This record gives sequence, structure tokens and C-alpha cells, in this order.
Amino acid sequence: MVKKASSFAALSGLVYSTDSGRHCPDCGAPVAACICKQTQIPEGDGIARVRRETKGRGGKTVTTVSGVPLAEEPLKELASVLKKRCGCGGSLKDGVIEIQGEHVELLLEELLKRGYKAKKSGG
Repeated sequence: MVKKASSFAALSGLVYSTDSGRHCPDCGAPVAACICKQTQIPEGDGIARVRRETKGRGGKTVTTVSGVPLAEEPLKELASVLKKRCGCGGSLKDGVIEIQGEHVELLLEELLKRGYKAKKSGG
């Protein structure tokens, strides 16, 4: 008597392969050829909101830019450009650009110059 495998690996198709390296868990394509992450543009009204935050950061001031209507890779490039413009560090977390320090006016000016709709948010 032959038993059939009823595990998840048997249902998903690919079990294990080292031919093309890592695979995307969503589409199953190799990470280099994955298109599901690149084409996802966050939903929203298309207005970039710039605000200054200090809560949960040990008293340090961080300027955040959220709501920019870009996919992940162009958003990383924009974050890099904004960090260079401000002359400081920062990061990109969950679609929100975080720039170290208080640079609200400078970032608003730069985003408007690059053609994005931007406005100051918060206090």
C-alpha cells in the first residue's frame, strides 16, 4: 500500500532547490526575478506627509516621511537622496522614511522640488 504525502511542501510544488538561490515566498520565483515586491505601490491619497517625532526614541528627534506613492526600490532611492540632502543618517521602515534630526522644512522643500505633493503633518 502506497501513502500519498499530505504535507504543505507536496502541495506548493517546490520542495528544495539550490539552482537559483533564494525564492520569493509569495510568488515562488527566484528573488532576483521576483516582481511581486516591485509592483506594489502603497494605497493612499498620494500626499507625502512630513512630521517630527520624538516618542519612543529615547528623546531623539526623527523626521518621518510617509505616504509617498512609490514602490519599494524607488522609495529606497528617494530615502538615500533625502538623507544625503540633509547630511545625516536614516532608514526606511515599512514604507516610512525616517531621517535623523529635525529637517521638516528642508524635506518639504526637497519633495516639492521633486514633484511630489507634500505637506506638514502633526504639530
